[in-house]
Amino acid sequence: MTVVAVDGPVGSGKSTVARRAAARLGYVYLDTGAMYRAVGLVATQAGLRLDDEEAVVALARSARLRFDSAGRVFAEGRDVSDAIRTLEMGAAASRVSVLPGVRRLLVEEQRRLAGDTDIVMEGRDIGTNVFPEAAVKVYLTARPEVRAARRAAELREKGDEVDDAQVLAALLERDRRDSTRAVAPLRKAADAVELDTSGMTLDEVLEAVVGIALARVGP
Repeated sequence: MTVVAVDGPVGSGKSTVARRAAARLGYVYLDTGAMYRAVGLVATQAGLRLDDEEAVVALARSARLRFDSAGRVFAEGRDVSDAIRTLEMGAAASRVSVLPGVRRLLVEEQRRLAGDTDIVMEGRDIGTNVFPEAAVKVYLTARPEVRAARRAAELREKGDEVDDAQVLAALLERDRRDSTRAVAPLRKAADAVELDTSGMTLDEVLEAVVGIALARVGP
């Protein structure tokens, strides 16, 4: 089993790059952030307080999170792939991710899903917590204003009306929460290769990540 861990803050390009890198390498792809977003969604829809660890963990256990071969995300038997991709669910994901019980549950599931397959797994703590022994670790980042502009463009492509200042404020708050949480905070693994994608195209980032992977593990 080969694990390619792609970590970094919101808007750094992790999801798109990791998905395409997996396709290029012939590996499975797993978006762990989608799992936290899905838990945040079902907890919000159930009317739970997102800091009620016992209730959120119980709901996460019963949510039956799964991915299909196309990467769609399902919770409680429903396709939630689009519903989780909002600013509100990004904030909800960040809030439930600070709960130790939620993290333990989802990390266990992430390791189970990886199994013995070659996988590109992206998130915020893959190289530091989920798979600290990963053969390949990449940390993607970019300047906050660049990441916020990317996130706003993604939301507008979906037809959402967004305010640029609001998107930047939400991104900075999520950065703060993710990097200061007590359990598995967002940080670069000591042996990760860091890429600042601020001035890079998507294709350039993809080629860099694939190149790093191939240099570490071979074709």
